[in-house]
Amino acid sequence: YLREVAGFKAGDRVAIQMPNCLAYPVAVFGILKAGLIMVNTNPLYTPAEMVHQFADSGATGLIAIDLFATKVAEVLPKTAIKTVIVVSIADLLSPLKRLVIRAVQKYVKKMLPPITFTYITFPRALAVGADRIAAGADPKLYAESLDHHSIAALQYTGGTTGVAKGAALTHGNLVANTIQSLEMWKPFLRLGEEVMLTALPLYHIFAFTANLMIFFMAGGRNVLVPSPRPLSNLKTVMLTEPVTWFTGVNTLFAGLMHEPWFKEHTNWQLRGSVAGGMALVPVIGERWEAMTKTPIYQGYGLTETSPVATLNPFQRPKRAAIGVPVPGTDVKFVNAEGQTVPFGEVGELFIKGPQVMQGYWQRPDETARSLSDGWLATGDIAQMDDEGYLEIVDRKKDMILVSGFNVYPNEVEATIAEHPGVIDTAVVGVPDDETGEIVVAFVTKKDQALTEDEVRQHCRKTLTAYKVPRIVVFRDDLPKTNVGKVLRKDLRDEALRVFLERRG
Repeated sequence: YLREVAGFKAGDRVAIQMPNCLAYPVAVFGILKAGLIMVNTNPLYTPAEMVHQFADSGATGLIAIDLFATKVAEVLPKTAIKTVIVVSIADLLSPLKRLVIRAVQKYVKKMLPPITFTYITFPRALAVGADRIAAGADPKLYAESLDHHSIAALQYTGGTTGVAKGAALTHGNLVANTIQSLEMWKPFLRLGEEVMLTALPLYHIFAFTANLMIFFMAGGRNVLVPSPRPLSNLKTVMLTEPVTWFTGVNTLFAGLMHEPWFKEHTNWQLRGSVAGGMALVPVIGERWEAMTKTPIYQGYGLTETSPVATLNPFQRPKRAAIGVPVPGTDVKFVNAEGQTVPFGEVGELFIKGPQVMQGYWQRPDETARSLSDGWLATGDIAQMDDEGYLEIVDRKKDMILVSGFNVYPNEVEATIAEHPGVIDTAVVGVPDDETGEIVVAFVTKKDQALTEDEVRQHCRKTLTAYKVPRIVVFRDDLPKTNVGKVLRKDLRDEALRVFLERRG
């Protein structure tokens, strides 16, 4: 359908915006086999965030869930998108399940907004495409020009600048990282037998590679959960499905262990879990292992590394470590002067390997800052122990990691600064056992009547929920350098103190 009917040409970008559902893997593999480039997009993005990503990527196609048709209608005129395929969460399910789910969505929960733009449904697009194949079209021809250097995906991420940019991941990057990770996992995988619970969103690079790509190659069965929130959404599937593997972030593991139904269940078929996206708090790993009698294996990576760069060996994991480099991956540690430090010393982690991105989409300056002679500067400070295991010491970047999602202070600060009652603002992160970090905003008021809740409400208009400050602190002024740059590092201790006071 994409090539023969919609008229997309090799290299065109098609955005995917949907939660976990059966249509997602079909859309992914369809786009890749068509010789097109997929652009994963968070379905919870605000219209402003959608416009930026669609415009920056140059997307001319969109495969989107019907639940957010109102947002799609708002952004389409501001983009180059010409073709929209609308997906239902019930697509590809059995007729009876489809009927029940659609009825509940439409008449009980009233979740389905009217669709006011031109579109084709996902099942109809599949049917039309099948008709073209029956008429003689050969889909294999679309992939003939592809090689390992052909771009497969634009996976958007930020950086110290806070400007979201697309990491250009090639077919070679994705294939290499899938094989690298599978080689680490293989001794503990029963090919064709495992059942993976996918609660993390597949549009996030961690679940995309770990859950979709690796388990597809391993012949596993994926149980897709559209949303793990509230955590009671996971109760039925975790208690009835024979789940053997589970991927999560610290937040998810911690939350589940507070659920009464989870604590009461003792007959787990789970063989192991893999943590990524954010640092696993050691005590959470210990509690999980005690409760489920299975370990959590921690890994590390970035969007720019497709994402797996290191992973704990499954036969001898270290809880505090992020593991060892996956096969074919080189690492080095560099000091502030750009020199490689001796073994065992702390330095910025650099990574080189077949999974490292081609560069940032249409941003040669950003690419040059991050990539040099194949080495990717991660911005993370780390060290290696005498057994070859890596441990992250600190983050060089000001980026805040909330439940595995990147929050960039500049973006939040820019949003707060738009409020007419604000003079100045600075945003920092403080550690939190549940979410990894929380966002704290410091604000200098222009309007003395301005409240903390008003600042948050203002942010919710244009920012996704996890970017909205949990705490807002008002100050008469902000600490700055002699050239006027806000010293975020001077605010972190105060932010932590305020957070602990409020929590206590």
